[in-house]
Amino acid sequence: MDTERLIPINAEVQIPLAELSFRFSTSSGPGGQHVNKNATKATLLFDVAHSPSLSEPVRERLLKMLANRIDKEGVLQLQVQSSRSQHRNRDTAVSLFQQLLAEALKKQKKRRHTKPSAAAKEKRLSEKKLRSERKRERGQQW
Repeated sequence: MDTERLIPINAEVQIPLAELSFRFSTSSGPGGQHVNKNATKATLLFDVAHSPSLSEPVRERLLKMLANRIDKEGVLQLQVQSSRSQHRNRDTAVSLFQQLLAEALKKQKKRRHTKPSAAAKEKRLSEKKLRSERKRERGQQW
């Protein structure tokens, strides 16, 4: 395969540009008549569920981590309309796609359980005693 046609995600995963499809529509927001006439909003579509370039563990992780961005058919959709240029919006969508997948495939560190220090325990108990003393004094008769 031609390396220009591959989108690098991380050391193991590269997505061919041919697997991405784009839809273009009219954009909203400022821009005058240009917005009404030209389809500059770019929608990137990537079929995560059926992509041949993803291994099964990678596919499962992406489906789990990007569940709120993937539809029922397993297609990831990204919309970009930040620029007035269709070409720039398309490039921005590809770089956003690259960052999104790289972030989703990062391994998360395991949480290490820690205990509070003796000083922290002592401080908490002394504050509790002060609070209870203050409340107890409120209830006494004048």
